[in-house]
Amino acid sequence: MTTGPATAPPTARPRRSRLRRYLPLGLAVWLVLEIWLLTLVAGAAGGLTVFLLLVAGVVAGSVVIKRAGRRAFRNLSEALRDGGSPERGGGNGLVMLGGLLLMIPGLISDAAGLLLLLPPVRTAVSRLTESALERGLRRAAPGGLGDAFQQVRIHRPDGKVVQGEVIRERGPEPEEQRPPLTR
Repeated sequence: MTTGPATAPPTARPRRSRLRRYLPLGLAVWLVLEIWLLTLVAGAAGGLTVFLLLVAGVVAGSVVIKRAGRRAFRNLSEALRDGGSPERGGGNGLVMLGGLLLMIPGLISDAAGLLLLLPPVRTAVSRLTESALERGLRRAAPGGLGDAFQQVRIHRPDGKVVQGEVIRERGPEPEEQRPPLTR
């Protein structure tokens, strides 16, 4: 009779999150809606008008991103020069996202980008995003990050889980020194 290491029972695949399940479908629907809306506008106003709208969106988006990037860099350099830490976020990330949405070809993305440029909408989106992120962090680590670090575990080949930490003891220093590097 031979005995070998015990193998862990096969585990079921973890369920995919809703985001990972529905994101591809949402992107496909968004793409179809963008194309459908562009063909409607092209039929009503002409192809040249649609082309000019798309070019205007790219130009406006690049201007918005450039200004937000400059503002973020200026805030960072002022904060570092004054010896403080830069303010958290500052709203530049959502402004840049709005500019990126303006640059993406399509009228729905342009409308969403323009909405993100409005301060009340940007504040609401920022609050919603922050609360969703905090909920996700609380769900991932119920006791906070300090508790999460204490729950680090070592998995052994026999399937047992042992809590612990690695302590490395330094041995005697080697007596032999390396020669210095020369050119």
